[in-house]
Amino acid sequence: MNRLEKYCGVIPAFYACYDDAGKVSAERTKKLARHLVKKGVKGLYVGGSSGECIYLEKEERMLILEAVMEEVGDECTIIAHVACNNTEESCELAAHAESLGVDAIAAIPPIYFRLPDYAIAQYWNDISAAAPHTDFIIYNIPQLAGVALSVSLFKEMRRNPRVIGVKNSSMPAQDIQGFVDAGGENCVVFNGPDEQFIAGRAIGAKGGIGGTYGAMPELFLKMDELVRNGEFVKAQPIQHEVNGIIADLCSCRGNMYAVIKKVLEINEGVLCGSVHRPMPGLAAQDMEKVQAVAARIRTAIGKYCG
Repeated sequence: MNRLEKYCGVIPAFYACYDDAGKVSAERTKKLARHLVKKGVKGLYVGGSSGECIYLEKEERMLILEAVMEEVGDECTIIAHVACNNTEESCELAAHAESLGVDAIAAIPPIYFRLPDYAIAQYWNDISAAAPHTDFIIYNIPQLAGVALSVSLFKEMRRNPRVIGVKNSSMPAQDIQGFVDAGGENCVVFNGPDEQFIAGRAIGAKGGIGGTYGAMPELFLKMDELVRNGEFVKAQPIQHEVNGIIADLCSCRGNMYAVIKKVLEINEGVLCGSVHRPMPGLAAQDMEKVQAVAARIRTAIGKYCG
């Protein structure tokens, strides 16, 4: 098997799970990991944007990854996002992830100050050096990080043999083509925006990592199956329905991830808690919409995956 095959497919961005007091819950983390693996996903992307990484302490992020690895680490591909907004803690998380046996680590660029490309490259290479036996994936999400991965910087990073690809969450699908072309052989590019899953795959992405996959993995797995078979016309109405669901998930007063976690509770009986402050949790007036989107997901799964 090609060494990159383990990254090709549907990889949900894992959600941070809390107990009723708002503390990270290893027990609920394990139950969510088990639930997603039972659905048949290729792997899990732990500690990224959907994992609320920017708001968690280093020790909390370690606890989550440890729980995931203990529960399903030998059953699926695990990618650990390890970036903090300083090099030292990022390297600590990278070394910790490698010690647990993850398949790959990933990192956004440093945020807030706009650093030159050579400084971003040094940051990523320092993190990679802290996990010298582990694949490295660049996480490009310019709308949140404030800096975009350029093709020239990606080519520079590819000089590091551990850099195997990009999780591309910029909205233009054309960016995926640029990274595919620049990466050459033995490189994998992931589609990031869930709203363009089939478009990203059509233009060259080998898999997808997404924040709404966990709420409706069946729909993304079905699209993945159809894409692999070249049946894009059949995949299109599923993508349209998914995009409507995503709009509904974003329509509440509470943060989208608070909505998703409640949907998981309603549809699957999986408890994940709320979200980490300062992200807003659900408001009382959200519940009618939450119930409606949960029902919409059940209906879509029944229609397209039954």
